[in-house]
Amino acid sequence: MARLLLLSNGHGEDLSGALLGQSLKAQGHNVEALPMVGRGSPYSEAQIPLVCRTREFSTGGLGYTSLRGRLTELIQGQVIYLLRRLLKLMRIAGRYDMVVVIGDVIPVMAAWLSFRPVATYLVAYSSHYEGQLRLPWPCGSCLMSRRFKAVFSRDALTADDLSEQLKRDVLFVGNPFMDSVLRHGNRLAQAKRRLGLLPGSRRPELEQNLAQLLKVIDQIPISQRSKGELEIDLALVADLTNDRLNNIAQVLGWTLVVEQGETPSRLEKGLRQVQVRRHCFSSVLHSSDLLLCMAGTAAEQAVGIAKPVLQLPGNGPQFTAGFAEAQRRLLGPTVFCADSPVGSEALFDATAKMAMELLERIVRDPALRRDCRQQAMQRLGPEGGGDKMANVISELLLNS
Repeated sequence: MARLLLLSNGHGEDLSGALLGQSLKAQGHNVEALPMVGRGSPYSEAQIPLVCRTREFSTGGLGYTSLRGRLTELIQGQVIYLLRRLLKLMRIAGRYDMVVVIGDVIPVMAAWLSFRPVATYLVAYSSHYEGQLRLPWPCGSCLMSRRFKAVFSRDALTADDLSEQLKRDVLFVGNPFMDSVLRHGNRLAQAKRRLGLLPGSRRPELEQNLAQLLKVIDQIPISQRSKGELEIDLALVADLTNDRLNNIAQVLGWTLVVEQGETPSRLEKGLRQVQVRRHCFSSVLHSSDLLLCMAGTAAEQAVGIAKPVLQLPGNGPQFTAGFAEAQRRLLGPTVFCADSPVGSEALFDATAKMAMELLERIVRDPALRRDCRQQAMQRLGPEGGGDKMANVISELLLNS
């Protein structure tokens, strides 16, 4: 079968690339990956070899969302690092039958410069942002090139928009990053209402986000804490250790209680409790009635399984107020956000009140549940996106 190189530029893109890569491997292809920024951990976890050593940066990608992000990249040497990835691609491109891009203009342009056949999954772009997608130069010209054999979009609106703009078929078959959560839906123990906390996965922003989420939980009335009335679960990545978690918690007056065996650890503050769930992301997602989010891909996955999302904008570098506003345009009306200054007590209080209102609404309001299902299909699409993309790519390779 063919030899393929996956080219991506960010943590969320790496996740999608790894899932697509698994589908391509299952069809017999030899798959390797070149993450242009970041560690590329999803590839390693999927046992997809990396073609070079990688490094993590605090922005987690290219800092389009803020001046602070761009300055951070320059200080950390991320731009120079990116140029070295481009040179690496130029040296090794001839080994591959096709380059598969997962991302935006940077890997699209890099793939065009490789002079190899290309398939592109434009996971970073959507017409939902502004109604009509304005591709940055020279992305449109690259995508119209004969080198680009297939272009996949992340939603139906974008597929229709770009098909007209590029004068070629742009396909929407679903999103690979949805497959893992749609297929694995184990649920946690029954509770009357369940609130899931998603602080993101990128450090050190993760620690900052977690502290702010706990400040919101501080504002939830004690009366809601009777056993089984409201359960709160924190979906936490494994690399934030208990020692570090305890340090964050203690500053805010919380205590980490570490349990043995299958019982999850928990954070406690008076009568308030938050269950700490590691390696249980899909279970938290499926079991929660509402997700309180400071995350990118995780919020998309929540919307994709028809869950309402409540945002808490932070200080970034990723999950800023600007990022949150763009995310609401991308994901639609089932993503909510309180209107108060970032980091203020007013925001924590308003977010806690909105969380309680939404937890009541999702139980009692069939119109909201119906809207969540409709937005899931329109914005993220059906299960099996990775396999469907792999089928198209395999067909192109067979006929080339």
